[in-house]
Amino acid sequence: MPPPSIPPSWVQDAIFYQIFPERFRNGDPRNDPPDVRPWGTPPDPETCCGGDLAGIGEKFPYLLELGIDAIYLNPIFAAPSSHRYDTHDYFQIDPRLGDLEDFRQLLRRAHQHGVRIILDGVFNHCGRGFFAFQDVLRNGPASPYRDWFYIKQFPLNAHEEHLPAGYLGWWNLRTLPKLNTANPDVRAYLFSVARYWLEQGIDGWRLDVPNEIDDDTFWREFRAVVKETNPDAYIVGEIWNDGSRWLQGDQFDGITHYELRTLLFEWLIEGKYRSLAFAHRIQALLERYRPEMLHAQLNILGSHDTVRLLTAAQGDLRTVRLLWLFLMTWPGAPCIYYGDEVGMVGSGDPDCRRCFPWDEGLWNHGLWTWLQRLIALRKERPALRRGATRILLSHAHHNLYAHGRGEGDEAVVLVLNASDQPYTVDVPLEQMGIVPGTIFADLLRGGTYLIRNGRIEGLSLPARSGTILGAQ
Repeated sequence: MPPPSIPPSWVQDAIFYQIFPERFRNGDPRNDPPDVRPWGTPPDPETCCGGDLAGIGEKFPYLLELGIDAIYLNPIFAAPSSHRYDTHDYFQIDPRLGDLEDFRQLLRRAHQHGVRIILDGVFNHCGRGFFAFQDVLRNGPASPYRDWFYIKQFPLNAHEEHLPAGYLGWWNLRTLPKLNTANPDVRAYLFSVARYWLEQGIDGWRLDVPNEIDDDTFWREFRAVVKETNPDAYIVGEIWNDGSRWLQGDQFDGITHYELRTLLFEWLIEGKYRSLAFAHRIQALLERYRPEMLHAQLNILGSHDTVRLLTAAQGDLRTVRLLWLFLMTWPGAPCIYYGDEVGMVGSGDPDCRRCFPWDEGLWNHGLWTWLQRLIALRKERPALRRGATRILLSHAHHNLYAHGRGEGDEAVVLVLNASDQPYTVDVPLEQMGIVPGTIFADLLRGGTYLIRNGRIEGLSLPARSGTILGAQ
């Protein structure tokens, strides 16, 4: 087993874009199933609207214009549902998405433009059509694969809802038989899946419900396989709470940072506390992980498992802008859930998985432009990606907040006014190593500030707004 290692250096510089393939773009109607529904049909787990790999390739210029340089794809392997977390064949691209050559073509195009692609790895459970489970259904106790699953009794009832299933399914869903990852043959099979797709050229794995595989040895062995195949591959686990257990350098490189999302929503959407209480909580989160792990978190505001961002913010675009401002200036890799950049709405699963509205008349162009500008700023200013983070300002009553990244001539400062009234604020910079007389520019609104008395003085912010300032 290799010694603990640090995450790939490229992650902290990346802007991720999460795509639910079935609902992003139909680029090749020839692979549509007979029951394909019109684009924009309300989503459910069975409905297919024809999104495919060709559609992602077709809209690559759009992604590049936005500024993304990494893509996280929800499952793309053969499965009966639209979400494909019920995998039938881990080695086959779902025919409704295309074939292996289509995927290789997408990879080539991505890599030519410096864009990385990570895949969703569903290794805790499979679908009922998975070859090993089908063998158990056919042969019962005589099946050589009976120990690949958690069998309670025979015969199994994979479809008869009125009868006991006879086996353990994820969340007791008989459509998702849980794999027995303690079985060496299961481990070897899953590790071969991880290795195969890395050899095809993918840049990492996002791991679905890895906490359900309550076996650190499994994930250490998984990491060894991944890093032996591609030392620069990214391993990110879907963890909704404290990820310390998995972020010791011997399992994952990062987690889907739902804890950060929760804190931001509690402060900026739910109003549970003022900026001082938020600052205490975010500081604790900042200190929880070693710096190299902190910079490899996948920072999200929405995903295929959550209410859409604009819906969560109750339609308040000012709040959405504040959330993106924070995320684009915080350590870790920001991840945009497809369509959030144009103001898509939707409640929880499956409504959050609607078809992307390619009619630009339906877009919020102001939000798109805002995000594009923030992404460009993050790329222009290394401190926003790699600089040390310091909280500079918070308040028990006034909902004002500031943090800085980097120091000296590299320093960049985020300032937020999360209150419902305008404020003029002085931002202390003593922690940032700023030389008196340095000029800071407002990078979003224009204007400059001469640093005197160790602070930015007289910064005026309208209600529910913020900006980014940087040394000239």
